[in-house]
Amino acid sequence: MSGSLDRSDRALLIAAGALLLVVVAIAALLGPPQIAGSSSLPSSYSPAWGGAKAAFLLLESLGYRVERWEQPLAQLAAPAGRTVLILADPTMPPGEEDRLAIRKFLEAGGTVLATGSAAARFLPGAAPFLEGDIASGWQSYPATIPSPLVRDAPAITMEAPYQWNPPSLDEVVVYGDASTAAVVAFPYGRGRVVWWAAPTPLTNGGMRQPGNLALLLNSLGSPESAHVLWDEYDHGVRGSLWAFFQPTPVPWMLLQCGLVFLALLATYSRRQGPARNPEKPSRLSPLEFVETMGDLYRAARAGWAAVEIASERLRFLLTRQLALPAKASAAQISRHAGARLGWDEPALLALLSRSERAGGAGALDDAAALELVREIHRSIARLEIGHRKEN
Repeated sequence: MSGSLDRSDRALLIAAGALLLVVVAIAALLGPPQIAGSSSLPSSYSPAWGGAKAAFLLLESLGYRVERWEQPLAQLAAPAGRTVLILADPTMPPGEEDRLAIRKFLEAGGTVLATGSAAARFLPGAAPFLEGDIASGWQSYPATIPSPLVRDAPAITMEAPYQWNPPSLDEVVVYGDASTAAVVAFPYGRGRVVWWAAPTPLTNGGMRQPGNLALLLNSLGSPESAHVLWDEYDHGVRGSLWAFFQPTPVPWMLLQCGLVFLALLATYSRRQGPARNPEKPSRLSPLEFVETMGDLYRAARAGWAAVEIASERLRFLLTRQLALPAKASAAQISRHAGARLGWDEPALLALLSRSERAGGAGALDDAAALELVREIHRSIARLEIGHRKEN
């Protein structure tokens, strides 16, 4: 019988593989590298009115070391120098590891520039607010206090929030009016949070308004010292091809193709493989040796021997753990076990003494020997569990 595929089977497999490669290539080349087509999403990839591609390119041209962050926030490293993380209206909910990473980032001296109410889910101790209606347009907000953030920007223009009144006294209102705050700032650890009510000052359409570009540059710091990380992961961007395909049907398609391949492989190997005689199971029971030894102990009434073996193992483990001589007395072993391992010294001393007195044929009946061996094995198990925890 021939073990090779015929011509029609080979042609079918080659055609299916080629079709799969074509589909993957088309999806990789024509699929968008980000979810940033909406004009309301301030993504550094988007050239739309509400996008932020112009701000990203401008920062590059001004000499800022700016890069897109396309990994989970949980992978943030400790900031080196002045590092600024931009969270521009994040759309993905953060996990507990992401929030912890941002707290550590701030405590180590990093700066977070956040926009929108959704950023409250990322910021430690922040409370969300009601965002205003986009249809109500933009409003101008004056500076409320002297601050490095208001340098060359006595007023800014942005979408109006709905009566944003930060509940924490640490959140200082930098821009706003009598009814609402527009920009707040507060320290956290050695770092700082600058929180805008809306991303308008860094969007393609809003960056041209008076004071908005100055606010962006003041929030980032000087180009010579600032390292800017523009978060795109929470806009839906993923840093690898596989991460891009994860929310699509491609993984399920690959899984189905794999199952079909395994089914073909199994059927082909069963039909084309060599014939073998079935393996006969062994007639010997795995417990036959144990049962035989038990019968011998029972017939010889040698329960004392089992106690002696278990007792010697317990003594060996205890002396090794406690760094005692092999011939240490039961009292010495019990005293050191109580002091260093927290064991009940009188109980251990009683157990070791009973084990030593159990030696000799006929000294114990089977029930007493069994109970004593069980107590010894419980002590051995306790010692081994404690040793694993220490390692």
